[in-house]
Amino acid sequence: MAKREVLTKEEITRAVTRMSHEILEKNKGSQHLVIIGIRTRGYVLAERISEAINRIDGVKLPVGALDITLYRDDLSVVAEQPVIHNTEIDFDIEGKIVVLVDDVLYTGRTIRSALNALIDFGRPRSIQLAILVDRGHRELPIRADYVGKNLPTSQNELVQLKLEEVDGEDTVYIEEPQDE
Repeated sequence: MAKREVLTKEEITRAVTRMSHEILEKNKGSQHLVIIGIRTRGYVLAERISEAINRIDGVKLPVGALDITLYRDDLSVVAEQPVIHNTEIDFDIEGKIVVLVDDVLYTGRTIRSALNALIDFGRPRSIQLAILVDRGHRELPIRADYVGKNLPTSQNELVQLKLEEVDGEDTVYIEEPQDE
């Protein structure tokens, strides 16, 4: 597969900062906001958004990590023995504005699973979705409120997002299939 970089480290940083400003603007500040990232890279991005909001607004928002493994509708396809990570939400989401964060939005199935998982923790006032890369091809009626980069792709292309905290680098690639 041929790889081409579509987001550099600097572009990812700018996108996170812009999304953080948009979150504050839409919600008229940081009151009642909590941020929850979907494991693994969504949680890393949630931490980055929280840090950016702290720099902008001087408020450190609560950040949680959500594991959706057991909520997936394709669990049997994902792995015979799926790896389950901890969900760490040590604050009340009841009546809060939850900003749900993930790395790449594709079919919408991951977000559907995350919404089901979140409701088990209480009834937030609202849930807003922040995505670093929206690649299209939705199977469910799900749309992000905050998008770092809209990246039209074909179904057979692969979007590979890497973050320093997990992968040792910040970058987004599109891998295109090679003609045979």
